[in-house]
Amino acid sequence: MSAPTPGTLWLVPTPLDFGTLDTAGEAPDLREVLPMGTLQAAARLTHWVVENAKTARAFLKRVQAVVPLAQPLQSLQIQELPRAPKGQRGAAPALPDALLQPALQGLDVGLMSEAGMPAVADPGAELVRRAHALGLTVVPMVGPSALLLALAASGMNGQSFAFVGYLPVDEAARAARIRELEGLSRRLGQTQLVIETPYRNAALFQALLQHLQPTTQLSVACGLTLATGWNHSAPVAQWRAGQGRAGQRPPADRPAVFAWLAG
Repeated sequence: MSAPTPGTLWLVPTPLDFGTLDTAGEAPDLREVLPMGTLQAAARLTHWVVENAKTARAFLKRVQAVVPLAQPLQSLQIQELPRAPKGQRGAAPALPDALLQPALQGLDVGLMSEAGMPAVADPGAELVRRAHALGLTVVPMVGPSALLLALAASGMNGQSFAFVGYLPVDEAARAARIRELEGLSRRLGQTQLVIETPYRNAALFQALLQHLQPTTQLSVACGLTLATGWNHSAPVAQWRAGQGRAGQRPPADRPAVFAWLAG
């Protein structure tokens, strides 16, 4: 008996709201941020590998309000990606091939992040790498990416940029890394992008104001594509002086993307 034709790994993006409700107490309409093709692909998939099962089910429930699911939500097979060891932010834990076993048996599998594009600044990247190694077809779907949206909104160099993930938590190490990346930005004319968790937003923002040069352009963005989205880009000197919109401070309760380009 011949082996089944392998299935496909579909990379299904999600809104950047992390499943939160808007001010009216309702989840935003998915059709405002995701094309119908992406919603239809999500609706027909019955096997999933996800970052968080709870938020994945919440997303699929919202999909169901637009496109009927191929199977009842409770019948879907949803497996979570292994989590990185505590205290090792950005680490990629080993992934068991069992996560892709349905695809090897001929079934399509969806990969879903908590928010935005899976496999970009996301633990799903290792699953995509493994899918290629196993000979599976990988198809990314259209949807929001926090990093690219933040870069576009920053007005900085979009032809040469680097995403460097999280900065160190230790103050001295973080300061050294900021200066190192600013020097790299100056030499290469390269935009630097980092992310941070909400409860560290304020500390990182203050560190950037303290250690970047006054002429360096600094941008902060969060929740883009949402009604509550926020972003601003200005020289560090203006941020320090609180001039104009730079007098506002980024929300401290949402994930943010920070970008800078040395002047």
